[in-house]
Amino acid sequence: MRPARMTVLLAAGLSTLLGLPAGTAAAEPPNYLYVNNAANSGCSDTGTGTQDVPYCSIAAAAKLVQPGQTVRIAPGLSYDEAVTIDRSGDPGKPITFSVETREGAPGAMDLNRPLTISGASHVVLRGWGTKKGVKVSRSDDVLLERLSGGDIEGSLVVGDRSTDVRVIRSGLSQARIEGGSQRTVLSRNLFGFGVLAGPAITVVDAPGSVITNNTVIGGCGPIVSVAGGSTGSALFNNLLESIVFSGCRAPKEPEGGISVSQTAAEGTRADYNLITGTPGRTMIPYNWSGTGYPTPAEYQAATGQGAHDIVTPSRDGVGLIEGSPTIDSADATAPGALPTDLYGHPAEDDALVPNTGRDGGHLDRGAYEFGDVLSAVEPMELDQTWAPAGTQVTVKAATNSRWPTALVYTVDFGDGTAPVTTRQGSAARMTAAHVYTSPCECVVKVTAVNGIGTRVSASRPTRVGPAGPLTAAFTATPVLLPSDAPAADIAPFTFSIDPSTTAAPWKVSGVDVDFGDGTSQHIDGLHPVRHTYRTSGDYEVSVTVTDVKGAGSTSRRSVKVDYAPSGYVAAEPFRLLDTRTAHTPLRGGEPLTVQLPAGTAVPGHELSSGMTAAVLNVTVTDSTEEAHLTVWPAGQPRPASSNVNVVAGGTSANTVTVPVGTEGKVLAQLNSGSASLVIDFVGYYQPNAGERFTPLTPTRLRDTRATGAPLSESVFFTVKVAGLAGIPADATAVALNLTSTGATSDSHIAVYPDPAHRAATSNLNPEPGKDKSNQVIVPVGPQGIVALHINTGSTHVILDAVGYYGKDGKALFTPTLPRRLADTRNTGKVAPGTATTVSGLPADAVGAALNITATDATAPTFLTAYGYGATRPEASSLNTRPGATVPNHVTTPVGEGGRVSIWNSYGGSTHVITDVLGYFTKK
Repeated sequence: MRPARMTVLLAAGLSTLLGLPAGTAAAEPPNYLYVNNAANSGCSDTGTGTQDVPYCSIAAAAKLVQPGQTVRIAPGLSYDEAVTIDRSGDPGKPITFSVETREGAPGAMDLNRPLTISGASHVVLRGWGTKKGVKVSRSDDVLLERLSGGDIEGSLVVGDRSTDVRVIRSGLSQARIEGGSQRTVLSRNLFGFGVLAGPAITVVDAPGSVITNNTVIGGCGPIVSVAGGSTGSALFNNLLESIVFSGCRAPKEPEGGISVSQTAAEGTRADYNLITGTPGRTMIPYNWSGTGYPTPAEYQAATGQGAHDIVTPSRDGVGLIEGSPTIDSADATAPGALPTDLYGHPAEDDALVPNTGRDGGHLDRGAYEFGDVLSAVEPMELDQTWAPAGTQVTVKAATNSRWPTALVYTVDFGDGTAPVTTRQGSAARMTAAHVYTSPCECVVKVTAVNGIGTRVSASRPTRVGPAGPLTAAFTATPVLLPSDAPAADIAPFTFSIDPSTTAAPWKVSGVDVDFGDGTSQHIDGLHPVRHTYRTSGDYEVSVTVTDVKGAGSTSRRSVKVDYAPSGYVAAEPFRLLDTRTAHTPLRGGEPLTVQLPAGTAVPGHELSSGMTAAVLNVTVTDSTEEAHLTVWPAGQPRPASSNVNVVAGGTSANTVTVPVGTEGKVLAQLNSGSASLVIDFVGYYQPNAGERFTPLTPTRLRDTRATGAPLSESVFFTVKVAGLAGIPADATAVALNLTSTGATSDSHIAVYPDPAHRAATSNLNPEPGKDKSNQVIVPVGPQGIVALHINTGSTHVILDAVGYYGKDGKALFTPTLPRRLADTRNTGKVAPGTATTVSGLPADAVGAALNITATDATAPTFLTAYGYGATRPEASSLNTRPGATVPNHVTTPVGEGGRVSIWNSYGGSTHVITDVLGYFTKK
């Protein structure tokens, strides 16, 4: 068939035909040649036509193609060349020129000059845009498919005794078959673009020509003319439209349709054609052997032809519209009839039209098949989207099909029972019902299938609840980032409260969540809700659920909120804060807010927003009096612990591991006086990221006193760490205890991974006459080393390994709010050569991060921390002296019962204060 109006036909011109789907594919040839003249194709006509180096011109491929080969011509391009195909294939092994992608998908292109097939046989062409026409001469067994030519020059000529030329599913202006050609077939084509005068199809001296299932638009006079010795021809199932243009020489002459001359009439047959005219004009639809016949009845009576022809005086109601006389009225057994139309659509039985085709068939007349537009199941409704088991659920659905009564519906209720098959019948919608026997989150799927197998589906969820009463329930789980992405934004202490485990027989109308911290939230259904607590602790959470039937139920439980076990992510150390640059010293009693590089908060240092704890090196200098500094997470009350102790005029540094507070911030406060504050960012802990930690019995890696060469300004050195002292070769970071002694001047020491890139940070501030220590966590550098540098003077250094981070690490770190575990000022000093036991750590802890402070020592001494019950190592954790209060960040193994031993050497007695910063467990 064809569209009902000429405007539709013209709109379906060249551009539409370029997208026609492929017809029946030839047997797959064994190999291919490629043509692609795009600017970036790398083409060459001197090559071999491979995918990587295709030919630039079609002519180059035409000269070399062999039987059985396919020339793949790149689609969407224009080829400004005249092409002559004069090479032949073999029977069953044609040469094929197909416009298609490299993967074989059909396409189209434009050939801007004439196409000639001359003296060739067993040739196939598909997808060509022949703007200047195509001529076939002296050729045999030629298939032309999906050709397009949108103007008067885009015509087809078959001549010079060609045989068995087939032109199918193409759109061309005119066709002329002549010169003794035999058995030419034109089927499922659209002819007539730009024709102003004369027949759209002319057959002269071409016996056995077949013109079947074409839509043909004629200008002036006959639309199809068969003349000369064109005996034994066939004209079937065509839609012939006569449109008189203003350019006709005699516009008042009768319109024509089929003309068969006396010399061509012998053996020629014509039937099942439909001819339309123009209202108000005289039509002579038939001219047979020189005689015109104004009606099919007269035509049939005189010639015996056209018994099933239809002639209408107007194009109105003819074409791709319901009720068109072209529908289901053709002869499917006619010579050259194809089961699929110009677009490749199959013949479809219109349920609203009687099958008047031969033997009750439903092939349509013309180039097009009028088919179903089935594309969606819509609407689809469930009468119950939430109900208890035992309740009947009914689904109703319809489609946009033209012929809904012919559809077969399959309904899968999603509970494992056999699908239901039904029809819509004369009802407005299909209906199916089902009783669920057990609770489920089921999806009801409706599938509709029409007569040619087009299948569309739609789905709707339904919840089948238990048959018992409404019973609220919920889960509470921490929400953790899956990675260390800076853009994500999930704060510590964020929990998901999920009431979806509630046993709800009927639809839930509302859920009220009391988070137990004085806040609550209402939600509309059983879906999770997130809440961020301000601090850790145990919270009584309650969830109250109400359903549409008015029933209510409440569930309560205690939820423990805490930091999650985390891996360590080593960062390139950088200076986060230095109050000296802005001349704004920290004043006692006034907390300073410090923004951590969580997410994008610190430009140039975008790190994960999911960090739970930060590792900092904190230095207090230029203090106006003896004081101590406390660092703690923002949003929490200041703890009764300290991190750095400093004397008037002194400089003191300590490593601080601090949980991340609200908005990714921490607070720092001096207890009195004023001082400058310097904070270096070292690394951070985060769930689902980083490396695990393995605590080690403190083991000495370097003691410059044994070599006699101190660390000096002019002599920096490296220390091998990976592969020594229990540290594996692939460790990513190490925890070290750094001690200075015998310093010649006030200075600072930096420990960093790469000797070629000295850090602008510091880890320890040596002073003459004082032994000072600090723990350092540093990434492992090239060749498994770390580097040390002192800015001025010299000092001996002692370096002890206390743990490492790596792929085979044992434990994750759980940060805690700073909390005091022990203070011997309440129980008495630790005597020389004795140990104090610190308890209060989790029983399953294998390591701990502690802040240990020694104060009021009676003589110089050092402390060593180690796991309770283990052998005391020959290493120090902290060095102290009379009159000083000295803290140090200590990472130590934890012994039996969550206990740590702190041993005082054989110097003086001292008080020991122990604060916990976090602990390591094998989780």
